[in-house]
Amino acid sequence: MQGKARKIVQAILYEAIAVACVAPALELAFGAGMAQSTVLSVLMSGIAMSWNMAYNWAFERWEARQRQRQRTVLRRVLHALGFEGGLVLILLPLVAYWLGVSLWAALLTNLALFVFFFVYAFVFQWGFDKVFDVPLSAQQAKC
Repeated sequence: MQGKARKIVQAILYEAIAVACVAPALELAFGAGMAQSTVLSVLMSGIAMSWNMAYNWAFERWEARQRQRQRTVLRRVLHALGFEGGLVLILLPLVAYWLGVSLWAALLTNLALFVFFFVYAFVFQWGFDKVFDVPLSAQQAKC
């Protein structure tokens, strides 16, 4: 699977699993109720999906210009760090507002989510590539 279909399937699967994990964790951590935690998780998911599309588009454009196009462990780590680090910053105001906590508490919450999602993003993407093959940007050019 390649192109736009790959990106859409990847984003939907990634976020559906994420919501199923994050909503109960937020409810446990803040006691905000499952409904409020689920709504926040869905909002965060929508933002993350938009970021996912933009970030992966930019990453794959960069990747396609590299001489070495194979997705090494280092490249996968850098991909996950860039995606999750950017998302932490993007979600900071939303988490603080929604949960009624300080920016510091929201940052700590986002950092805890970052730890989870850093591992999750790495494992998910590796598994996704195994099932659907890597995108053309990560395949060696054929001479």
